[in-house]
Amino acid sequence: MPLISQLADRFKAELVGQIISVISGAILTVALAHLLNPDGYGLLFLAISVLGTIKTFSKLGVAKSASRYIAEYKETDSGQIRHILKFSFVLNLLTIAVVCFGTLLSYKYIANLIGESDLVPFLLLGVLFLIFGTLVTFVRTVLQGFEAIKAGAVLHAVDRGTRLVLALGFVVLGYGAIGALLGYIIAFAITAVLGLMYLYIRHYRSGKRSERESDLRRRIVEYTIPLTATGTADVLDKRVDTVIVGFFLGPIAVAYYTLGRQIVTFIQTPMSALGFTLSPTYESQKAKGNTETAAQLYEQALIHGLAVYIPAAAGLILVAEPLVTLAFGDDYLGAVPILQVLAVYAVLQSITALTSNGLDFLGRARERAIIKGVTSVLNVILNIILIPRIGVVGAAIATLATYSIYTFTNVYIIGLEFDLQTRLILRNVMVILSITSVMSACVYVVSDYVTGFITLFAVIGFGTLVWLSLIAFSGVLDFRKIISTLS
Repeated sequence: MPLISQLADRFKAELVGQIISVISGAILTVALAHLLNPDGYGLLFLAISVLGTIKTFSKLGVAKSASRYIAEYKETDSGQIRHILKFSFVLNLLTIAVVCFGTLLSYKYIANLIGESDLVPFLLLGVLFLIFGTLVTFVRTVLQGFEAIKAGAVLHAVDRGTRLVLALGFVVLGYGAIGALLGYIIAFAITAVLGLMYLYIRHYRSGKRSERESDLRRRIVEYTIPLTATGTADVLDKRVDTVIVGFFLGPIAVAYYTLGRQIVTFIQTPMSALGFTLSPTYESQKAKGNTETAAQLYEQALIHGLAVYIPAAAGLILVAEPLVTLAFGDDYLGAVPILQVLAVYAVLQSITALTSNGLDFLGRARERAIIKGVTSVLNVILNIILIPRIGVVGAAIATLATYSIYTFTNVYIIGLEFDLQTRLILRNVMVILSITSVMSACVYVVSDYVTGFITLFAVIGFGTLVWLSLIAFSGVLDFRKIISTLS
């Protein structure tokens, strides 16, 4: 099967899995926002942010390092795969044990440090969150290295689907926010067991056997170091700001900030799916000597992604207030300015979705770790400066400012790996910005007519129609070719 057809099949599978994830996540977000008061909602996601931060140290960069070498060796020496799987799994079990033991010793201290004693039961139960959540990450990341995108997508859908049912079920039964966390944990456990069984049967037990290379383990551990640094820095970007908001402003502000970030995460689905699909392909094509093919894949994906996400961000800024009011109620109006700032952040994320993970597979984890570390520390500093002065919007501004630096540096680094057609990319970006300006003007004129969901969807549909007409006329996107490829 031609490469493009293979990638299209994998992308469709990952996209379906992520769509299921987004729909279930959207339902869960809206339902929890209504079933739990802002204090309970904020407390739940403050706990998840703390646990997500701790989880960085339980997973380290083990799975990503294994995935990188799997992507390389499956093309050059598949007999090493069993050794990579066995060593990385044992290593990850060791990191899980150390971190969980440390959490059991310090969970009360962590809650007191944040200033939320109500976090204590969440963090104690969170030890199970760390165990099964880390194993789910291990399975899905390793499957990416095999380019087993379909299997990974199924597991992702299982995780998010069962999370929806179980978390809501426990809340409805009266267990509140702690019940929702328990639902997350059971969903992780089910997914981890299924994923590990699949890995063992499909890729370990039936894998080719050969003598282990003498320095294989050393290289896996060494590449884990920059990946761990990047993962830690990523947590500073995506988790610690929530903790800082909770420290300075309390659970209600956390609820506003979390809501804004979750909405942005929902609209990232297509690009996340495409980036997840393409990242291991960059390395596999490089291993075959096809760097020009990899460069063309990246260029086209980047242009197509920006053609969608720049106009989408502009539209989200214009309809943010009625969207939040209608979906979540007046109690969450504080999330509107956060969402408007993070809409621009969504464009940057669409770029890094295609770039960052690919750099790890291309062996550029060290460079990415350095810039990620610098921008993440800067993000924390800006959060501490801005949040006490301008409130929770300061967290969004800090994220946008530092992530901009990180994004453009990532593009520069991948440009060192691939001979990119910079003029082609910039020319298409200028056309996309022009189209976005016209579409935004049209949406702004009719946005005052939004009075309910029907009129909101009508305005969004009108903006989409204007965008489709202009983008098709410009030739930036060839819809016939796209439909033909995906069908």
